[in-house]
Amino acid sequence: MGKWAVIYSSVTGNTKKIAEAMAEAVGKDCDVFRVQEAPEDVSDYDVVLLGYWLRLGAPDPLMLKYLPKVHGTRVCFFQTHGTDPTSEHAVTSFARAGYQLGADCEILGTFGCRGKIQPALLAKRKNAGPDDPHGGEKSRERWRLASTHPDAADEAAAKEFINDMRRKIAYKEKYLAAKAAKLVALQKRAEG
Repeated sequence: MGKWAVIYSSVTGNTKKIAEAMAEAVGKDCDVFRVQEAPEDVSDYDVVLLGYWLRLGAPDPLMLKYLPKVHGTRVCFFQTHGTDPTSEHAVTSFARAGYQLGADCEILGTFGCRGKIQPALLAKRKNAGPDDPHGGEKSRERWRLASTHPDAADEAAAKEFINDMRRKIAYKEKYLAAKAAKLVALQKRAEG
């Protein structure tokens, strides 16, 4: 399947933990970089996995700065955050990441999971009023749920995500090869 890169941004260790699980699933044909040390040119890689934590409903500032440098490759996004991975907040953040990518990228897939919230941010948010979207009982429940993640199940899901992406690539390559062979056959028939 070629060479893969895992490039991630992490402050609390949540995204790093998922990045390491994904790299382990990819195996020996994988390079892992913190976004601060990531290569400017990713053309040597067949697949680039880009991981980040959420800030204001989008990738964190370091990843936002890096995304436009990624172009002409297959990309997978993965993110960690303090909310439900299927929430509107989580889903739209993938779109915001995709919008920031450089030209000619193919987004293969996305993976998200809960992650512990920074203690300093929690302390600040505990004083938020009930009208604040980050205050109140619902928010405290989200924080409680996030406090145990990423866990072993999240790591296993991240590894399975890699297997899913490999299958997706293999199916697409098989389809494109069959389509090209059919086109050649049609051209020969037209010429004959």
